[in-house]
Amino acid sequence: MYERSERITVVTRPTRLAGLLQRWGTKGQAKFRFKANKMAVQARAGNLEQAAKLQKQTDDVDFDLLEDEDQVYRDAVGRLMRDLDLGVPVQVIDRAFMPNYDFSMSTAVVVLGQDGLVANAAKYVGDAPLVGVNPDPARFDGVLLPFRLTNARGAVHAVLSGKGRIRPVTLAEVKLQDGQQMLAFNDFFVGVRSHVSARYRLTVNGRTESQSSSGVLISTGAGSTGWMSSVYNMAAGIAAQRERIEPPRLNWDEPRLLWAVREPFISRTSQAGLVCGTLERGAAMEIESMTPENGVIFSDGIEADVLEFNAGTIATIGVAARKARLVVP
Repeated sequence: MYERSERITVVTRPTRLAGLLQRWGTKGQAKFRFKANKMAVQARAGNLEQAAKLQKQTDDVDFDLLEDEDQVYRDAVGRLMRDLDLGVPVQVIDRAFMPNYDFSMSTAVVVLGQDGLVANAAKYVGDAPLVGVNPDPARFDGVLLPFRLTNARGAVHAVLSGKGRIRPVTLAEVKLQDGQQMLAFNDFFVGVRSHVSARYRLTVNGRTESQSSSGVLISTGAGSTGWMSSVYNMAAGIAAQRERIEPPRLNWDEPRLLWAVREPFISRTSQAGLVCGTLERGAAMEIESMTPENGVIFSDGIEADVLEFNAGTIATIGVAARKARLVVP
């Protein structure tokens, strides 16, 4: 008999086909719009003959792939629900409802991939263990999806019985002076929505500097091999004639963050003395916006998870008090 406080929450996502159907209503209309969009891309390239030829050759195949992807995912949801008949209530939610869902009663949270869905869920589930399940190994690498449908039941059963193996993962946290806050599993980006330079005042490790740049990136250990590594790869390419700049890597549970300023510009009013470093637990970076509009802070590359960061806003960023808890085999 399960405890009244126990619940398994399953987080799912819409497939690409489901997104098309939500927009266009019927599969026929979605297929028509899908073809029209591809035709428009070729037409803008100025080759109408090639566009018509390519459309005839590939449209049906591409749409069939969307249908197959959708069917595989729906089959995965169905099998997972049958396998999770463990005597505990199971609640299925779409990812769009995570920010408003109460995870406090979830003994286990099962995320039916992709990787980005696990990263996004980690910001909302509190201390609940996260079981990442790969619904389609042929399509998804699944770095954060260590389980497949064949062993998902065993993983969840282990969590319910208190025997699940947990990998703690450090999260980053941003707080604004008005009380708004947000977590990040991989990284925060602080900048503007467009390619216009962001203007801000950066304070870290007791030093303050006014800057104009493409934005500031703050990364966890989990994110250190992603966007942050790209920043260092760019720097390494530029400095290749002098020395090799190796991208720093942190273990996922290390209680510190990496940060880097993207493309800082030096002028009479902006400097580039503070461009990269680490934030240890208990330390914080403060960024005061001097950008009049379109300033943003978003986490994990998801622009929907955003805080406005316009002139006068002050953000404090550091290691979060809580960690994500990933279940591992």
